[in-house]
Amino acid sequence: MGTGSNPSPRQTAYALLGPTASGKSRLASALAALRPVEIVSLDSAQVYRGMDIGTAKPSREERARVPHHLVDIVDPDESYSVGRFRADAIRAVADILRRGKIPLLVGGTMLYYRALTAGLDALPAAEPELRAEIERAAAQKGWPALHAELARFDPRTAQRIAPNDAQRIQRAIEVWRLTGRPLSALQAAKGERPPFELRAFALLPKERADLHRRIAERFDAMLQAGLIDEVRTLRQRYVLSPRMPSMRCVGYRQVWSHLEGECGYAALRDQAIAATRQLAKRQLTWLRSFKEVQPLDGTTGAAALADRLR
Repeated sequence: MGTGSNPSPRQTAYALLGPTASGKSRLASALAALRPVEIVSLDSAQVYRGMDIGTAKPSREERARVPHHLVDIVDPDESYSVGRFRADAIRAVADILRRGKIPLLVGGTMLYYRALTAGLDALPAAEPELRAEIERAAAQKGWPALHAELARFDPRTAQRIAPNDAQRIQRAIEVWRLTGRPLSALQAAKGERPPFELRAFALLPKERADLHRRIAERFDAMLQAGLIDEVRTLRQRYVLSPRMPSMRCVGYRQVWSHLEGECGYAALRDQAIAATRQLAKRQLTWLRSFKEVQPLDGTTGAAALADRLR
């Protein structure tokens, strides 16, 4: 994956991937006690200020102990593109390497990882009229129906996105209608590589049932920590809508529905846990497609991983 031959250690960055609730952040924190690591977030939700509880964002104390990059960089009423992430991540990694530290990209936003390693896709620009047409169709049929249509001409993309993920379904259908080619085929084209070698590891759960248990426990802890109040405060502080990328994040969109009176507390909990399980399933699908990523057993400790950061 490198751009040159025999890169020196200072030209090498590392990535720690894995499904949500797999223990990535805990392992990364322990690793930072053994190596001069600085963490670059690979999490599309942690970029938003004020979204702390529902994103399992590292605390201020953790960030004081271990430098974190690409956390709290935009407000939740803004959008943050994959292209912007790639530029920000490359800049952060280069700065960390310049200072003689070890860059460790940590997170579960697999689209970010793929964009970083393979470059940005040569995709057509958005077409407002076509987007409006797709939205009208969704208003009539529902996004799950459009997701089913997407599965017929681009099953690979459909497998990776949820039936209610309006933004990604819309984009995939738009690309198909503009180019006549599936989004997955265009995304498979190789792009510009990052200006450093990147070695990636994936923290994989031994048992799916154990991951599901941890997902439920973590969301319950988020609710107890005040997730509903966090979303209520965000709605008061910013002009938000449920269609914004920040409020479509898992957990946040279910709390939004609850605050709108569309579901009760028990339904909020059940729906959020189910959505998080589906997210983890899609993340694992992505990980299986990354042939260069080295799998780690769910019991891998920081010392064993530290020995591989050379």
